Amino acid sequence: MAKIHMPYGSLEGQTAHIAEYIADVIRAHGHQAETVDLKHNTGRLPDGQDGVIVAASVHMGKHEGFVADFVRENRTELDQVPSALVSVSLAAHGDEANAESQVKQFEEETGWHPRHVAMFGGALLYTRYNFLKRQLMKKIVKDKGSQDLDTSRDYIYTEWDGVKHFTEDFLARLANPANPS
Repeated sequence: MAKIHMPYGSLEGQTAHIAEYIADVIRAHGHQAETVDLKHNTGRLPDGQDGVIVAASVHMGKHEGFVADFVRENRTELDQVPSALVSVSLAAHGDEANAESQVKQFEEETGWHPRHVAMFGGALLYTRYNFLKRQLMKKIVKDKGSQDLDTSRDYIYTEWDGVKHFTEDFLARLANPANPS
């Protein structure tokens, strides 16, 4: 049974949902998974972990600073165990080149180059935004050519099957490190 540590940074909650879903998949496969919200706990990685999956949301084109700080502080440990980055953004839904550049920027900022990276669409949570943010997000989405302009509802872009597949692949690589597929 493997122990997987999952530190994450989430401002609006979708990355937290994704981290908890990944943890559920890990547990369903008979392993231990612990999620830690870095907004409230930015300590060191605990000893004895068999793997680490760092999940970070992107806002204003950048991953959360407190996640980058955590990665910089724990980079040596992250390089010593199988680890992955899960990047959650609106760009990952329809603008893959932009999502990839956000990951590259994060890698350059932190010096961490995870062997495994997953990019998942986040959520457009109009109903939770204040008036100004709702209008700003609507304009950004409209300028990108999206039809998701009804501000009376939310839009979830996370492909849960993809999250499950990523998690199962991570577990398979953990069980068989000689097979980097």
